Amino acid sequence: MDHASTSHTLEHNRMILNGNGQVSAIPDEAVLRLGVQTEGENLQMIQANNAEMSQAILQAIRQLGIEDIKTFQYEINKVYEFVDGRQLDRGYSVRNVLEIRTDDLGLVGVVIDTAVSYGANIVDLIQFEVSDTSLYYLQALNLAVADAYEKASSIADSIGLDLQPYPRRITENSAPPIPFRAINLREGAFATPIEAGTNQIEASVTVEFEY
Repeated sequence: MDHASTSHTLEHNRMILNGNGQVSAIPDEAVLRLGVQTEGENLQMIQANNAEMSQAILQAIRQLGIEDIKTFQYEINKVYEFVDGRQLDRGYSVRNVLEIRTDDLGLVGVVIDTAVSYGANIVDLIQFEVSDTSLYYLQALNLAVADAYEKASSIADSIGLDLQPYPRRITENSAPPIPFRAINLREGAFATPIEAGTNQIEASVTVEFEY
């Protein structure tokens, strides 16, 4: 548990202290955004080329046992290039990005390498999430209260009080989080191996003690 430094005030046999608690949560879901960008002068041709590669990527990922796949972004843009102060028309750009969710974190690197091998040249995001944060947050909240009580007891001892401080009021300063750990990758980058790591969930309280 990490404890942040905290200021305190003493007034009329009361102490007001901040408490902080932190727990490590292990992610259990991964979100990936990857896809294909094609460019050229013939819009219908590059659309067809993009659709063909995107479909191949989709089928290959489904063969890995992943079904939670949806289109995150589909864009058609004009491409211009400036040469000697002149704007030159270079055709079109078609961008198709898929969002993939899986609870098998061991497949993340395999998904990316598979997609790239089938023509993916966009890897925008890898995000590791904790699907249920409530239990972790309650643990952090309890640690925050314990932190404040520990500080109050220490202060009471330091000024020679025999009585233990009594918590009169507890105010929750934090809110249940939606924690995630995101890895942003440049386009076309291979990403194996991918480690989910841990997410830190924090809570803080203000406790008013009587003594």
